[in-house]
Amino acid sequence: MEKIINISSKIENLREVERVIDEISAEYDLGSEVYGNILIASLEAVNNAISHGNNLNPEKDVEIIIKITKGLLKIITKDEGPGFDYNNVPDPTAPENIERVNGRGIFLMKQLSDGLTFHEEGRVSEMIFNI
Repeated sequence: MEKIINISSKIENLREVERVIDEISAEYDLGSEVYGNILIASLEAVNNAISHGNNLNPEKDVEIIIKITKGLLKIITKDEGPGFDYNNVPDPTAPENIERVNGRGIFLMKQLSDGLTFHEEGRVSEMIFNI
């Protein structure tokens, strides 16, 4: 199974991603913990693409590709931004960052997924989940 979603870079379009994750959860009878992990990590990835990658520019799109094969769900998120140095992201659990409001998205994506990689200078994130 493969689904491709293209949304403009508006925060309200996160609802479309949530709707698709809900449909997949129902179709594949995902448990509540797996569903929650997939939903939160996916929304973080797409929110990062909208907010940081595309700087909330509604003229730029985010593409979300969802693939399910052999007990694995893969979510690929692509933005049109300049990319970022994903090897140099501050640790949100470090004492100097603990009270910061932002900066937890990649940490959550890493913690909630079973694998996270970045491609194309950080413009593409790829998460895998064992389902």
